[in-house]
Amino acid sequence: MANIIEFPIQKPQSGLQRVRKSSKIELKRTNQMDLFSQKSPETNIYVMPSSLSPFEEALMLDEKGDPNAKEAYMNAVEQNDSAADAYCNLGILEYESGKTIRAIDSFTKSLKSDPRHFESHYNLANLYSELGNLALAKVHYEFARELQPDFPDLCFNLGLVYAMTRDFDSALRVLSEYKDMVPEKDSLNADKLIESIKKLTG
Repeated sequence: MANIIEFPIQKPQSGLQRVRKSSKIELKRTNQMDLFSQKSPETNIYVMPSSLSPFEEALMLDEKGDPNAKEAYMNAVEQNDSAADAYCNLGILEYESGKTIRAIDSFTKSLKSDPRHFESHYNLANLYSELGNLALAKVHYEFARELQPDFPDLCFNLGLVYAMTRDFDSALRVLSEYKDMVPEKDSLNADKLIESIKKLTG
């Protein structure tokens, strides 16, 4: 019978990651003449965009906690406006509503739309880790790391999964990289995990 290893930390370090596009209005520069300026006749005028895209509208509702955000994200998908991002954020809303299977389905649809979607890989990895499916968590963490290797929480979570699957060399390597990315005060959990691994491996 295999020994069950208890590590001091057993859950992913951070929660799910929303896709956040800048909701600030981007001003577009033109070289039209400003008739109202006392300065040089050739100055720049800023043109305000007329409206938000369906995804931006959904994100705005989401950030306000509006229950219509789910429907708005589905509208963005139907209009093919940032479909992968919309499915990803919809997955988070499903998870927050306690609908884990629907959340996984949404993240999977996001990846079908964009197989290299970082947030969806990361979110799926966190969900699978929480559910105890460490093999799938590892696959998605590793893929996400290929896309964004400098995301600290991803490195910590991957190190934890390596430790729990007894790949101690990989765990120590990734946790060491995590410690290099964060201030010393933020590396206490990694220190505890590294200490536990070293006790196990002698």
